[in-house]
Amino acid sequence: MTAGPAADRAVGQRLRGLRQARGLSLKAVAGRTGLSIGYLSQVERGLSSPSLRALTRVADLLGVGLGALFGGPEEPAADGIVTRAGARAALTLWRAGITKQLLTRGDGSLSLFQMQLAPLAGTGDEPLVHDGEEAGLVMEGALVLTVEGVMAELGPGDSFRFASRRPHRYRNPSPDRPTVVLWVNAVPKP
Repeated sequence: MTAGPAADRAVGQRLRGLRQARGLSLKAVAGRTGLSIGYLSQVERGLSSPSLRALTRVADLLGVGLGALFGGPEEPAADGIVTRAGARAALTLWRAGITKQLLTRGDGSLSLFQMQLAPLAGTGDEPLVHDGEEAGLVMEGALVLTVEGVMAELGPGDSFRFASRRPHRYRNPSPDRPTVVLWVNAVPKP
C-alpha cells in the first residue's frame, strides 16, 4: 500500500488522467469545484496532499465514485465478481490518517470500502457534501459521525445510512486506538 508523497503522486496521476479523458481543463475543474487552479495543479503533480473533501468534489464533477481514484493491482479478477484480499486497491490520505481499501471492483455505482482511521484522525471541521448515498458498520474502535449537525458516537456493531448530499463528517475520537469501518458508497451513474 502506497503512503506519503508517493500516494499523493499516484492519486494526482489518476485525477489528471480522468480529467483529461473528459476533455476538461484545470480552469474548468476549478470553476466547477470551487478549488483553485494552483491547488488542483499541485494535487495532479503530487506536490500537495489532497483532502477527502477535495477528492469528493472532483470525483463528483468527473462523474466517478471515489473508488476510481484508488491505486492497486491493475489486473481484473477473472470472473469480475470476486476481489481477493491481496488484490485490493487502496487510497491513503496519509496527512488525514485515513486509509481506504476498495473491496469491490468494476465501474458500478456501488463501492464497498474497509476504512481505517488512525487515532484522532478524521475528515476535519468542514462537512463533506457529494452525490450518492452512504452506509456503514463500525467493526473496531469508535466513530463520531455528524450528519447535518447531529452527532452520534458509534461503537463496534453500530451501523448508519444517510444521503451523501446531507453535510457530514466523521472522526476517530480515540487518542490511542484505530477505528475500522466497513463503508458503502452508492453513487448515481451520470
